[in-house]
Amino acid sequence: MVDDLLAPHRHTANNRAEVEASTLCGCFYCVQTFPPQEIVAWGGLDASNFDDPDAAAGGTALCPRCGSESVIGDKSGYPINAQFLTRMHEAWFQRTIIRTPQKKK
Repeated sequence: MVDDLLAPHRHTANNRAEVEASTLCGCFYCVQTFPPQEIVAWGGLDASNFDDPDAAAGGTALCPRCGSESVIGDKSGYPINAQFLTRMHEAWFQRTIIRTPQKKK
């Protein structure tokens, strides 16, 4: 299941141009949708690249609802709806406990 959701996950980093060109965005952390104009914060900039226009253009969208870097726009080619966002949330944020087998003594 995660394999088919790896490609869309790649659209959540350095996605400013794609997100701004979208008409609808969604966050797969809080599973909310919103227009890209509601995004007011972008990650990926720091003091070393703050004045670099290329770095600013490659910023990572922060969700205006929850602040997560889990925003994807419809220009990615993926459906921005509750079903897709929920599948992404389950794949990337559900906590799973993996127990390693105990060695027999």
